[in-house]
Amino acid sequence: MITCYLKYTIDPGKLDAFENYGKKWMLLVEKFGGVHHGYFLPHEGANNVAVALFSFPSLAAYEQYRIDSVSDPACQAAYAFAVKTGCIQSYERTFLKPITTNK
Repeated sequence: MITCYLKYTIDPGKLDAFENYGKKWMLLVEKFGGVHHGYFLPHEGANNVAVALFSFPSLAAYEQYRIDSVSDPACQAAYAFAVKTGCIQSYERTFLKPITTNK
C-alpha cells in the first residue's frame, strides 16, 4: 500500500471553494480504486495550508489512476473548478508507506 500526502497552499478567502473541490476528489479517488482518508482544512496556525491523504494498493495502481483520471470528465471538471476559483495556489505531493502491526 502507498499513501499520498498532499500539502496545499490555498487562498484562505476561498475555503468554501477548496472544500467543494476536496469533496469532488474524495469521490473520484474512490471511483478509481483508492481509499480517501480526507481533506484537512486550516483550523489553528497557518490559515493557508490544507492537507489531503489517500491510499492505493500500490504505486502502480496510483500511476494508473493518474493516467485514467486525465481523460475522465468528472476529474477534468474538478480540476477546472479549482483553476476557475483560484482556491489552490500550489501543492506538494509526497508518497508514504504505512506501518502496520499486520505480519
